[in-house]
Amino acid sequence: MRTDSSPGTLPTREHLPAADAGTPVLDVVIPVYNEEKDLRPCVRRLHEHLTRTFPYAFRITIADNASTDTTPLVAARLETEIPEVTGVRLEQKGRGRALRTVWSASDAPVLAYMDVDLSTDLNALLPLVAPLISGHSDLAIGSRLARSSRVVRGPKREFISRAYNLILRGSLQARFSDAQCGFKAIRRDVAQVLLPLVEDTGWFFDTEMLVLAERAGLRIHEVPVDWVDDPDSTVHIVRTATDDLKGVWRVGRALTTGSLPLDRLARPFGDDPRDREIQDVPTGLARQLVGFCVVGGLSTLFYLLLYSVFRQFSGSQTANALALLVSAVANTAANRRLTFGVRGRGGAVRHQAQGLVVFGIGLALTSGSLAALNTANGNPAHSTELAVLIAANLAATVLRFLLFRAWVFPDRDEPGPRPADGPAAPGTPYAQAYAMPHPYQTTQVRSGEVTDGTWRDATLRLRPARPLDTDPGDLR
Repeated sequence: MRTDSSPGTLPTREHLPAADAGTPVLDVVIPVYNEEKDLRPCVRRLHEHLTRTFPYAFRITIADNASTDTTPLVAARLETEIPEVTGVRLEQKGRGRALRTVWSASDAPVLAYMDVDLSTDLNALLPLVAPLISGHSDLAIGSRLARSSRVVRGPKREFISRAYNLILRGSLQARFSDAQCGFKAIRRDVAQVLLPLVEDTGWFFDTEMLVLAERAGLRIHEVPVDWVDDPDSTVHIVRTATDDLKGVWRVGRALTTGSLPLDRLARPFGDDPRDREIQDVPTGLARQLVGFCVVGGLSTLFYLLLYSVFRQFSGSQTANALALLVSAVANTAANRRLTFGVRGRGGAVRHQAQGLVVFGIGLALTSGSLAALNTANGNPAHSTELAVLIAANLAATVLRFLLFRAWVFPDRDEPGPRPADGPAAPGTPYAQAYAMPHPYQTTQVRSGEVTDGTWRDATLRLRPARPLDTDPGDLR
């Protein structure tokens, strides 16, 4: 699968139209576990802020992660008192599980979440969601590590946060600055395609979602925030850090093997309507040229080294053929993965066969050059042979790039299966799980009904999101 030029399944971003009265544009999810003390003041403060400052209709959803105290009663009371508040009850713990379940069922075009302690100043909420409403960005995150952020927290949490982001930058090449700030938003059309790829159900959910979105080329907007640490936080730092490192390893391995169908998340280039009228413009040409030149330079050095080795015990024609054959196989594999962004094993044999045809053309050029040199000079010096071969390889390289781009790895629309309804079995690879039916089901337990995709005020009792959610080892 290629990730740079496929049109993907996401349409171009557009400004959200003004919604009808009563239709929420924003759904803010508050995941809670045993928060009977803080839930009421948090929801009332958030509701007051949104009522006073947010220019669109909104909803506040309390996602109860199997609380064992009176949190469900507090949530039900708030739902009765405030029309914009609704509640969802889950029987398994996990922040990621709660967010994925509620976001998957919501009809609001912009989905957000924040921690119940409201550590992040609410004045950042409108700047967080505005780029999503306007169509400028796909996801938005609050960042405690931006230069203009103002943060109050202890040195231990500061060290852990910065060390974690250094790990993400070094291992997963992440460019976003703060993965774990509990203040994020996503467009619903993006969430519908992205969430089935996210496997984690706990605290690593945020990081995995952001890494996959960034690798797919989606736009992530960062908002500097004012943030005050909650000294009563119940997060288990050691266990969370261990699970996060396991998640980094799992996602890094999936990205390396190319098992993630990230091309299905790509948006068409150019959200301006004028850009959509442009025809027959090659996509990714500049990046492909740079990648091809780098691979070509390394392949040429590899080829010359092999030629010099083979020349010690064979003639020039035989040494040239052997060196070109070995370097051609390596060159095709490198260009397939690095230059043209084709991941996975699908079509690899066909690509190598086509690459060998291109190799034959290069062999004809270089062998013809050597034959012409030997005709002109019966016993040429080794340096002369190398100079002739370099010139011939330059000509063959230009031809090879054109053939690779137009024939071996052409730009094609490769629509894949869309998610439908039904769970993925444990251990299912990413690509297969993505093609399987949608894993989230809801069952009504109070008034309201969800039959046509329209959210009605009701409290839903949700079944386990996936078979993997029954893991008794997940204590979060």
